[in-house]
Amino acid sequence: MPYDVVIAGAGPIGLFLACELRLQGVRTVVLERRAEIDPTLKAGAVAGRGADVLIRRGISELLGDQPTLADLMGGGRPGAGSLQATTGKTGTPVVGHFAGLWILRGGSRPAGMPIFAAQQVLEAALEKHALDLGAGVRRGHTLTGIDQDDGGVSVTAEGPEGAYALRTGWLVGCDGGRSAVRKLTGFAFPGVDGVTTGHQAIIEVDDPDFFPLGWHRTEHGLLARGPMPQRILAVEFDGPPADRSAPVTRDELQASLRRLSGTEVTVTAVHSATRFTDNTRQADAYRRGRVLLAGDAAHVHPPFGGQGIALGLGDAVNLGWKLAAEVSGWAPDGLLDTYTTERRPAAARVLHNTRAQVALLAPGPRVDALREIFTALAETEEANRLLTDLMGDLDLRYDVAVDHPLAGRYCPDLDLTVSGTVTSVARLSRSGRPLLLDLDGRSAVRDAARPWADRVEVVAAKADDAPAAAVLVRPDGYVAWAGEDVGGLREACARWFGAPRE
Repeated sequence: MPYDVVIAGAGPIGLFLACELRLQGVRTVVLERRAEIDPTLKAGAVAGRGADVLIRRGISELLGDQPTLADLMGGGRPGAGSLQATTGKTGTPVVGHFAGLWILRGGSRPAGMPIFAAQQVLEAALEKHALDLGAGVRRGHTLTGIDQDDGGVSVTAEGPEGAYALRTGWLVGCDGGRSAVRKLTGFAFPGVDGVTTGHQAIIEVDDPDFFPLGWHRTEHGLLARGPMPQRILAVEFDGPPADRSAPVTRDELQASLRRLSGTEVTVTAVHSATRFTDNTRQADAYRRGRVLLAGDAAHVHPPFGGQGIALGLGDAVNLGWKLAAEVSGWAPDGLLDTYTTERRPAAARVLHNTRAQVALLAPGPRVDALREIFTALAETEEANRLLTDLMGDLDLRYDVAVDHPLAGRYCPDLDLTVSGTVTSVARLSRSGRPLLLDLDGRSAVRDAARPWADRVEVVAAKADDAPAAAVLVRPDGYVAWAGEDVGGLREACARWFGAPRE
């Protein structure tokens, strides 16, 4: 087989997964039906844990000069005209919203700031990086058939030169909410139908001041403008669109803006436009045999809070090293199954909170009252941290069967000194290898991990306020073990990284 893994879909999740697999030496090719990166307006930032994922692999440095939060902020709250509030009541910078309520502060991520980069910029950087790492990317290739057996997957596709077949060990569907891989493989996709029709667009209008900047609930739904005046988000609570795949027309956008704003605004030009609804669905499993799903192919939800790319990046960074271990032959029994058991609950939380946001965005005096009470509660320190952590996936904890406060949580980006050189967890994570951080100079810890030296990088380091004597970090950044018990360390290494070397 020329490839160990075929990925369907060259969006940010498929491309990032290709990078993760290539870091582990897995022969990978990405099939994408579009000939070029889709220029349609999409996400404009990656927030929360998704930003951490990009930072730890060095991807954030490949994005070029992007605007900062300070560049995009104006004065006052977004409802009064700015993209983000400068400070909340506590004086802490506000970094996000819940249901259009710009109240979220930094949560458990010290920086707490998103990476502001258009999705197209991110995709271009990821594609170049994947190619530099040796992945194949075939644009203009549409997957048309899947036939798997115990030994691999036979894929048929239609390319610029006609139909062809491709044999691979594994297939991953990263091909979006209408995933061909999901449908052809027979995954169920249950969920909740939408109640809204939404549009996001870059437009020109005859009256630039027809409606104030910021997020505003109106009699019929939600109308938001910003960060640039030409960008609008319009959501009406009149049921889902009759045909989501139909082109978005100027008349359609204009009619929606008039209903929501109560003005006779005229749309004079449409530069980019998308249509969406608030349906939430999740695949019944993330793996069937040798076929797996990641990103929107596995779960869909409305875009409120900008959680989609971050959630998908979490899927890819979780799956990449586990699938590579399976391909390489050292995966312990059940390792690949933990992809589903860890990531399905993570997505379910996002589906749950976006349904809650839709409820809080609905028009009407009853929701007005609910939003007022909700805002007062969310401004309290404990509630705001809980809500901010939820939106950024900052409080996610996997069950790693280890009794330590750090175990199962994302490893903090500790500042480290290694052999006199200043570095950090983020810098050491770029290789995608597991890390054992010996922070207490314990040779017994290093000796205990020596049988896994071909898979685990052992680093003796010093750190101010070290959270544990030693920390074992999985390639996805989550702590598999922490403490001093070398017996527990050996068990954790075997559980996650396979049998010890003889």
